Amino acid sequence: MKYQFSDRVQGLKPSAIREILKNSSAPGIIPLSAGNPAPDAFPAEDIRRISAELLEHTPIEALQYGVTEGYTPLREHLRNYMKQKHNVGTENDDILITSGAQQVMDLLTKTLLNEGDTVLCEAPSFIGSLNTFRSYRAKLRGIPMEEDGIDTEALEQALEQEKNIKYLYTIPNFQNPSGITMSLPKRKKVYELCKAHNVIILEDNPYGDLRFAGEDLPSIKSFDTEGIVVYAGSFSKVISPGMRVGYAIGPKEVIQKMVVCKQGEDVHSNMWAQIVCHRFMTECGYEAHLDRLREIYRRKSGVLLTAMEHHFRPLISWSKFEGGLFAWCTLPEDIDMLEFVKAGTEKKVCVVPGTAFLTDESEPCSSFRINFSTPTDEQLQEGIEILGKLAKEMAT
Repeated sequence: MKYQFSDRVQGLKPSAIREILKNSSAPGIIPLSAGNPAPDAFPAEDIRRISAELLEHTPIEALQYGVTEGYTPLREHLRNYMKQKHNVGTENDDILITSGAQQVMDLLTKTLLNEGDTVLCEAPSFIGSLNTFRSYRAKLRGIPMEEDGIDTEALEQALEQEKNIKYLYTIPNFQNPSGITMSLPKRKKVYELCKAHNVIILEDNPYGDLRFAGEDLPSIKSFDTEGIVVYAGSFSKVISPGMRVGYAIGPKEVIQKMVVCKQGEDVHSNMWAQIVCHRFMTECGYEAHLDRLREIYRRKSGVLLTAMEHHFRPLISWSKFEGGLFAWCTLPEDIDMLEFVKAGTEKKVCVVPGTAFLTDESEPCSSFRINFSTPTDEQLQEGIEILGKLAKEMAT
């Protein structure tokens, strides 16, 4: 039978990262391509204990249907926690628990976007979100990144030039893939520009709690007095990605429409996972847990930086990062990045080509992404040494 796929999905391609991950699990591969939390970052014992108690004492609470908006105790705790700690959320905002932060991107796009409408996004940006926008046949306009975040002059030009802009998608903290953090002046400028042009901001912050250097910066949502920012949060990088629990905080009118859309997608998010996240936050020393994660990634990033200083200089450079899970590395112009990545894979070192994160994958790109949370220390050191030698060979 010849299958006729919808126009929406006919041109979609598999995620480049997911395809690379299939190879990175093979024996002997050094996986510098993944974006998974470190194996020792999972609070497995607490999750086991909470789950056992839940299934012994109140199993129906976890096994029965729930409301689409999310488990009420978790929503209320998050509402208070985010307001007190991050000044996120006002009386005009509501909160929706989602099946991972990725669903926030999907639901907001479904809520706001008509085919052919424009989404502004950082270039490079997270491929999972880009593919979500593509699935709704959005027009993507990439805005270049600078060392302190999005190029606000280019953003202003795009806001003036493009038609039917529905939102700006940004990852201000330890951006995936670049690792760059948007400066405070730029955060304020982005907010003012979007407010002036009546454009919503979708602020994706999966890595914000993983700062291991520098000082915390306020979220763009914390400036939001006009109801133009939808904030996407996630427990994937701080508790467990497999549990698939994320959340959106945004204007009530927008969140209510997202709720209706979610009802048609999956009815509600996993009840067991929501309850575990709530109990973990309220019973297990959540702030101490975050401190432990920061220490893990501070140490892991140190291993990576030491290896790159020794093996990458002077050919390969990288953007400064103060948290998160990634390093964005750039080759000299005389080394073809795609050939370099392919040759690295042949030497059993997997990284992600920078083109995977562009709105137009045919654009030239000399960069690639490294993840430092998933590999062991030994794998990091060996993988960076192999890539460094490879760059020297290809440059001669």
